[in-house]
Amino acid sequence: MTDANLRFPPSFLWGAATAAYQIEGAVAEDGRTPSIWDTFSHTPGKVLGGDTGDVACDHFHRWRDDVRLMADLGIGAYRFSVSWPRVQPTGRGPAVQRGLDFYRALVDELLAHGITPMVTLYHWDLPQELESAFPSGSPAGGGWPERDTAYRFEEYAGIVAGALGDRVDLWATLNEPWCSAFLGYGSGVHAPGRADPAAALRAAHHLNLAHGLGVRALRAALPTRARVGVCLNPSAVRPLTSSAADLDARRRIDALANRVFTGPMLRGTYDDDLLADTARITDWSFVSDRDLAIAKQPLDFLGINYYSPAVVSASVGAAADSPRHDGHGAADHSPWPGADRVSFHRASGELTAMDWPVDPTGLKDLLLEYTAQAPGVPLFVTENGAAYDDKPGAGGQVHDPDRVRYLHGHLTAVHEALLEGADVRGYFLWSLLDNFEWSYGYSKRFGAVYVDYETQARTPKTSAQWYGKVAASGEVPPTVED
Repeated sequence: MTDANLRFPPSFLWGAATAAYQIEGAVAEDGRTPSIWDTFSHTPGKVLGGDTGDVACDHFHRWRDDVRLMADLGIGAYRFSVSWPRVQPTGRGPAVQRGLDFYRALVDELLAHGITPMVTLYHWDLPQELESAFPSGSPAGGGWPERDTAYRFEEYAGIVAGALGDRVDLWATLNEPWCSAFLGYGSGVHAPGRADPAAALRAAHHLNLAHGLGVRALRAALPTRARVGVCLNPSAVRPLTSSAADLDARRRIDALANRVFTGPMLRGTYDDDLLADTARITDWSFVSDRDLAIAKQPLDFLGINYYSPAVVSASVGAAADSPRHDGHGAADHSPWPGADRVSFHRASGELTAMDWPVDPTGLKDLLLEYTAQAPGVPLFVTENGAAYDDKPGAGGQVHDPDRVRYLHGHLTAVHEALLEGADVRGYFLWSLLDNFEWSYGYSKRFGAVYVDYETQARTPKTSAQWYGKVAASGEVPPTVED
């Protein structure tokens, strides 16, 4: 490390990210109907403290203030998701124009403040009707394990592109399909809360199919200048030791965490080892002719979401029944179908409030790996951040030096990856605001801006001010101070 600031390219995009259900609230306004997360959060015992996204950060009513806040901080780009049930309440048929008008106005306000919008079409809020309204006797049980959901997503993608395509140039189809498939249908810790390993694998495939169909729908509706991609959360999987058994455990988790999506999306195939590992769970007969060709669409960018690495080993005896330190919450059911004999271990280093290790090297490794896997496809870091136990001080200020250090370390890793040849075009901090953190409710604060949920007052934390200076200058200082 030198004493000089780390300079990023002038065109590098500095942004922040949010998701609709986590911040919008207004869950029954302007024609919006329940999503699977509304249903899940209102089911007793599913979300810590019984919290729901009914109000969240009330962004639906406070969006102008939130855009102005980003502009004041110097943030140059904003990745947000569209609420599918706000736009197309039943998941099929015509759009609700009032829902689309909300996003039209939001985008116009962003552009008026010089902030580049990036739209994510799906950040986990599937219309509840698509989960529950399939014909009786369907073997998939509705939702993403049902093939038809992918075609409903294609229609929805076309609707949103038709409404916003004249003013938005950056588009992502899905956010973290691994979580949708394996936490929603495998372990059940996310909505819709099902625990069926075969359904999780079906869901993963239909999310791949939906991505490909969505890319085609976007390209048909958008001007040629638009750039279309997807936001994945690939895992930096590391073996505990160099033993053959631990290396095989790493291979098995890499297939389930990473290659189950990058295989179809980047190469148009499911790898043979993935199919063999899961053969006792499913025969993959739900993969129809041409599905993989549809999933493999040319991409203008690949979004990488990263928080911490995974450390795995082969498990024997009592170790097979020990808690999984995989970062995805305690559950009676595993989100790793076909990987029953794999143990997860907590990586070394300091921990965030999520009990996740802080290890920027995993981000650098992923950026270099995916530069090699997808040559010619630019990368964005579309999520990176940390939860800490932030509290206002006596003067009302929120000092969060741990988050500043976290961001400094990870931005340094991005810069190192750039110097080693990674084609990284931008970085989106997770998250702009403290918000509804899924099954953790409001107990975890990821925001650079503190939200008082009683008054909805916003207070930029020290990290927001620090990140704003980085975004404005394009330079990361060599050290940080408490």
